[in-house]
Amino acid sequence: MDPVLKIFIYATAGAVILQMFILLSLTISLHKTSAKVEVLAREVHGRILPILSSAESILNDSRGKIGIVMANLVATTGTLKTQMDRLDATVNDIVDRTRLQVIRADDIVTRTLDRVEETSELVEHTVVSPVRQISGIMQGLSVGISAFFGQNRRRRRRANPRVTQDEELFI
Repeated sequence: MDPVLKIFIYATAGAVILQMFILLSLTISLHKTSAKVEVLAREVHGRILPILSSAESILNDSRGKIGIVMANLVATTGTLKTQMDRLDATVNDIVDRTRLQVIRADDIVTRTLDRVEETSELVEHTVVSPVRQISGIMQGLSVGISAFFGQNRRRRRRANPRVTQDEELFI
């Protein structure tokens, strides 16, 4: 046999033996890891099952309460909607009535101002015009009387020169 061939056969045999040891160590390591995983799985299983059953019982207990809460929420929402509709109708009614009252008050104020204007015109025609006429008559009489008495004074002054200048200024 050829020496190179022997070297290759020994090298291949050594590699196979090395692979066997590697596979054996991997198998042992895998077996240990598998055992640890099984222990861990049992522990998790032991802890998770009570938690899951507790969560399931909480959910079962809460189902009825959640149903009641949802029913109450639906009823409250319906009541709220009804009340808001009533409030909207009431506010609209108040706004309409207020608008009508403002229009009515405006009409009342307008009529009152028209009557005040008519009354002032009537007072002017029935009271102020006659007062002006009477005032004119009185002024005319006053001027006439002054003129009449003014002529008598002139005559007296001519007849009585003792009338002083102060008396002329006195009316």
